Amino acid sequence: MATGRKKWSVFVLLLVVFAMLASACSSTEEASGPTAAPGSCEIADLNLVTPGTLTVATGEPAFPPWVGTTDGEGFDDPTSKLGFEAALVYAIAEELGFSDDQVVWTRIGFNEAIAPGPKPWDFNLQQYSITDDRAEVVDFSVPYYTTRQSLVTYPDSPYAKATKIDDLKDAVLGAQIGTTSLDFIENVIKPDKDPNVYDENVDLEAAMNAGQIDGLVVDLPTAYFVTAVQVEGAIIAGQFETEAADPDNYGLLFAKDNPLVPCVNTAIETLRSNGTLSDLEATYLTQGGGIPTITGG
Repeated sequence: MATGRKKWSVFVLLLVVFAMLASACSSTEEASGPTAAPGSCEIADLNLVTPGTLTVATGEPAFPPWVGTTDGEGFDDPTSKLGFEAALVYAIAEELGFSDDQVVWTRIGFNEAIAPGPKPWDFNLQQYSITDDRAEVVDFSVPYYTTRQSLVTYPDSPYAKATKIDDLKDAVLGAQIGTTSLDFIENVIKPDKDPNVYDENVDLEAAMNAGQIDGLVVDLPTAYFVTAVQVEGAIIAGQFETEAADPDNYGLLFAKDNPLVPCVNTAIETLRSNGTLSDLEATYLTQGGGIPTITGG
């Protein structure tokens, strides 16, 4: 009996030892996961297409108030740091530790940039709305601007006094392909006639001038530029109320799974908290008063 009890005690002791070893191994594995240090945001450690350089893409051409000014000075020249998005890039670059001369610009079409696959730039900004469909093939930063859709038409148009979405049911509306403006026409306004779709905003200008459409739908800041510079005599007939559709959240666009995103997000949130984003909005995107609201019913 004594021999049996001794063997059983040894067996229990071995089980305890094995349990302690297993627990120690488990604790070590767990500690190396969640407690691992986050990636460095030092320039030398960033995932960049060109080491030491921040390569940024925008449209061709790029328009005020996003790049350049409405008076034409510095128009489509992002290196001038004029315009909301151009100025934002240099503010982000500074937060990341880049000097102005370490920022390099490149150009790419709006829809081409959304295609899946590697990108020859670090991030792209040309008013990309953050959507679930796009997020399947690219990554976005946190939002840097939230806007509404608006209607641009001529003052003598029967739709210039529209106060409700139902007032636009007979209108022929235009929008750029692949944009949330087009989605807004198709899914919210739902006119009886199919919208005219164009490759670029410059095509919308020609369509308005040629009388091919009764009005165009664009984000509100772009509407200010369109009416001030592109389409002579046009007016902003109204901005659509937020309840009519979710407001657009604009984000920087990255290649899928780009590890640069968290560092850029930190920079944007810093610019938000220190007031830089609101200052840039006041400088370039002030929407002013007096724009009627087109309600959702």
